[in-house]
Amino acid sequence: MKRAVDLSIGLLGLLVFALIAPVIALLIKLESRGPVIFAQTRVGRSERVFRCYKFRTMETGTAEVPTHQMTKADVTRVGRFLRATKLDELPQLYNVVRGEMSLVGPRPCLPSQTPLIEARRMRGVMHHLPGITGLAQVRGVDMSDHERLAKIDADYAGRTSIGLDFRILCATIVGNRLIGV
Repeated sequence: MKRAVDLSIGLLGLLVFALIAPVIALLIKLESRGPVIFAQTRVGRSERVFRCYKFRTMETGTAEVPTHQMTKADVTRVGRFLRATKLDELPQLYNVVRGEMSLVGPRPCLPSQTPLIEARRMRGVMHHLPGITGLAQVRGVDMSDHERLAKIDADYAGRTSIGLDFRILCATIVGNRLIGV
C-alpha cells in the first residue's frame, strides 16, 4: 500500500514539478553558474547506494559534506529560499517513482556518515526505504546527532503507517506545531 501511495503522489508531484521546475531553474541560473540539478551518492535501503537528486542550492565547488557542516556562504540566496520552502527536494520525486526512495522515511545518508549508518544498522533502520522527509526532520533533529536521529528513525520504522506518513507530510508542508507529530 505504501508503494502505491508513493507512486501515485510521486507521479502527480512530477507533474507539478514539470510546471515549476523551469522557473526554479531560471532562478538558479540567474544567480550562479553550474548545473541546476545536483546529484549526490546516498545510502539507501539495505545499504545500497543510489544517486539522489536535488535542485542545486550551494555554490559550485562546495565540498560534499552533510548539511550541518556547511557554512552560510556555501548556500546561495536562491538556495536558502529553496531550502526554506523545501522546493529543493522536488527532484527526489524521481527517486520515489524509481523505487529508490519513499515520500516518508529516514533521510538517506552520505556514504561518509558511517557513525549514522552504523547506529541505524544496529536499530534495523537500514531495511527501510529512505524518504524525502521523515519523523526526525519534522521534529527538528539534524544529521549531526546520529544516535538521537537513529532512535527517532527506529521509532518511525516500528510504527510506519499511511496515517503517520500523511501526518509527517502535512507537518513538513505546514509545520510541526500545527500537526504535532
